[in-house]
Amino acid sequence: MFRFSLAQALVADGRAAEAVPHYEICIAKKTDWMMPRILLGKLLLQLDRRASAKPLLTDALRLAVEQHHEDPERELRALLADL
Repeated sequence: MFRFSLAQALVADGRAAEAVPHYEICIAKKTDWMMPRILLGKLLLQLDRRASAKPLLTDALRLAVEQHHEDPERELRALLADL
């Protein structure tokens, strides 16, 4: 949770690029955790790294469907449709 909270704090402080590795660590440690994938995917979109964002958002969508999270599923489908 520390890395996740740190990443969020860095983003809030306008230091988005510094948050990337912290989200990546969260994703590597917990394969079924949807939220860091969503946040990192959105962050990468902001950083104009669309090619890197798409697989993360696709994986997050898979998790949203598997875990029955309807609101994130809708948001992710919309984001991916724009890619």
